[in-house]
Amino acid sequence: MDLFSIFQYDFMIRAFAAGIITAIIAPMIGVFLVTRRYSFMADTLAHVSLAGVAIGTLTGLQPILTAMVASALTALSVEQLRSRRKVLGESALAIFLSGGLALAAVLLSAANGLNVNLSSVLFGSIATVNGSDLLIISVLGALVLGTILFLYKELVSISFDEELAATSGLRVQLINRIFVVLAAVTVSLSMRIVGILLIGALMVIPVIAAMQLEKSFRSTLIIAICLSVFSTVAGLYTSYYLGLSSGGTIVLFAIAAFLLASLFRTIKSNR
Repeated sequence: MDLFSIFQYDFMIRAFAAGIITAIIAPMIGVFLVTRRYSFMADTLAHVSLAGVAIGTLTGLQPILTAMVASALTALSVEQLRSRRKVLGESALAIFLSGGLALAAVLLSAANGLNVNLSSVLFGSIATVNGSDLLIISVLGALVLGTILFLYKELVSISFDEELAATSGLRVQLINRIFVVLAAVTVSLSMRIVGILLIGALMVIPVIAAMQLEKSFRSTLIIAICLSVFSTVAGLYTSYYLGLSSGGTIVLFAIAAFLLASLFRTIKSNR
């Protein structure tokens, strides 16, 4: 089997390009979510994004953009409730997750008869990435990457001790709002490759796997990105040749990486 013959197809080139961009930015957001014990945020935004896709389908707009707007507004609302302590963060996420899924169900039923490939949206499909999707993913992915690198030190400080970061003069509330919007953008960009129901796993599992190696924060992030890229490339290859769901295959590779990292940690501790 020629491993490079896959690149004779334009849709596979687009899928790999979009997949690698997603694989880089997903753990960069995920490492801060895990550190904050806020992993549930990714799943909440993913379910709200599904409602955004339904809105895009009904209005004829670009689904990625409508999903992004819906998830960004939700992220800002959750952060507002959390920062003002009106509702516990976990409770706010549960409310918006249920509400987003309910709204998506209603809108998709209203869109009955329209061209909605629900399976590709939920679980990802390498064949659905078109030229405009890749352009949006590339531009916004670069924006997310650049912003995370620019605010890296501030995000690390806030993730480990928000109150100390505030007393040291950081604009915690503003940075938190920027971060949750970046998380919303990342979730929306990832739905073509991994699928809405599985993007949370790609953002979190490589990070948890990297944490098993007990390295520094920066090293953990780099390892998580490497594991995410490996899982994505291996998943895309496997899903193409075996005719499987790209999102599910990518996540299974990520889980395999986590199991291997856990095994390595166990062997190391026993020694």
